Amino acid sequence: MGWLKELLTPENLLALLGVVVTIGGLSYERFMPGRKRIGYRVQMDTLIDDSTQDERIHQRLSMLENTPDLAGASLVLLRIENDGFRGIDAEDYITAPTTDHRGLTATFPNRTVRDVAVTEPSHPDLLRHLPQHGTETSPGLVAHGSEISLPRVPLNRGDHFKLLVLLTGAGTDKEPRVGGRIREGRIRNNEKFRRPSNRMLGLIGGLLLLLVLQSTGLQLLREDPLPQGCGKGALTVVGSTAFAPVMKDLDGAYESDCPGARIKVQAQGSGRGTSTLRDEGDAAKGTFPPYLALSDGRDGSGGPELKEHLVALSVFTMVVNEDVRLPSISRADLKKLYAGGISNWNQIDGGPDLAVRLVSREGKSGTRGVFEARVLGGTPEFGRTSANCRTLKYGNQDVVRCELDSTEDVLKTVAATPGAIGYVELRAAELRSARGDVHLLSLDGRKPSVDAVRAGTYAFWEPEYAYTYGTPPANSLTSKFLDYLAADTGRNLVEKHGHLPCSVPENQQACQRAHADPDPSDNANG
Repeated sequence: MGWLKELLTPENLLALLGVVVTIGGLSYERFMPGRKRIGYRVQMDTLIDDSTQDERIHQRLSMLENTPDLAGASLVLLRIENDGFRGIDAEDYITAPTTDHRGLTATFPNRTVRDVAVTEPSHPDLLRHLPQHGTETSPGLVAHGSEISLPRVPLNRGDHFKLLVLLTGAGTDKEPRVGGRIREGRIRNNEKFRRPSNRMLGLIGGLLLLLVLQSTGLQLLREDPLPQGCGKGALTVVGSTAFAPVMKDLDGAYESDCPGARIKVQAQGSGRGTSTLRDEGDAAKGTFPPYLALSDGRDGSGGPELKEHLVALSVFTMVVNEDVRLPSISRADLKKLYAGGISNWNQIDGGPDLAVRLVSREGKSGTRGVFEARVLGGTPEFGRTSANCRTLKYGNQDVVRCELDSTEDVLKTVAATPGAIGYVELRAAELRSARGDVHLLSLDGRKPSVDAVRAGTYAFWEPEYAYTYGTPPANSLTSKFLDYLAADTGRNLVEKHGHLPCSVPENQQACQRAHADPDPSDNANG
């Protein structure tokens, strides 16, 4: 085994480690697990007419001899492929509500699309998803001006197809591009990642660097620089239980992308969250506290020390036990219920003969504040009368009303309690409703949905704010985490959990309207 000892010298092991690290770094961008990615690259972009206006002669293709009016014409061959690690389903494309069939948009600046054909699909079944001519309201290739809209094409790993595009116009100096959004992923021009010479140069450069460092005796195992957009240290996220599922997914994604960060989520209710932030900030005595508070609606406690950041619009809904088979409820009836004026469901048209049990949130809950402001018109609920949500114990009311600390507690209790009604965040309610033990009520005949909130036709919603104690330093983990929340991964996770991210262009009008609405109780549409 002497040969093995000679082979495994420190110098050889160091060189081997350098090769592994370099190859691993070069491969990371392409094979990073858990990411969905669509890549595109321009494989041909050439003029095809025979004019000499620019003192050059361009060979006009014989196949286009019978096509008139092609002065300045060009052909582009655009390859679109799934070059990520995971398959992409039609549902992974994120689109505007008015174009729900659209997946991607190919843009050719300063040129006009004259015709387009799909060529060289990786398998014939892809053509079924790419009909030659669609319309603005039906799936298919839609050419309009300088753009081509593509339908939501499912792509397994390695799947690809090409678009052969005939254009006119003087924009050949502008590179075509492909845009769109996919959940938990991105779209990129992958041309630069496909050049073997770049990969080889990177490998050689990495090996040379290791040899130089070794020969000069410099320390090799030093701390790596932070990836772009990353902060390091610890951050505690407190506050809203309605938004907690988003933050728990987001902290895992951020820690994966930024290994130097440690993020902990403590959902304790909006009011308690901002109180915790204020206490930690006051105790920090001039230094920036590593806390971020999420609040359903604006923090009402006042004070200039808390700085607000509008994050999303959260949608809420009324939920009832499965025995209460009402399809809808009016805000007028809800005001009576939460004033103690209705003790049995049969006092509402279509309601069963069951005692009413009101499952509420505790006083500092942001969700409760939203409910009282937007549904009850600013009127507070009457006092708590029960400790177990089933029997009377306090006060002089004959209606059971209990108070719980979290969204999940409300859902569990409504599911287990005959005649119970509560209010919770929409996505959590939908997941619980899938079990069949609770169901969602429409409000004034309008079903809860993000589209209804975006359109301004549903009343029970609220802006979601992130609060910091003062302005976070630019390079702090708090600042970087807020940027991450507004970027692709954050937006995707916010949408996954049924909220409307305010960083998405199609939501910004609704977010601005919500931010400018200081008194929702006066707004008939919520």
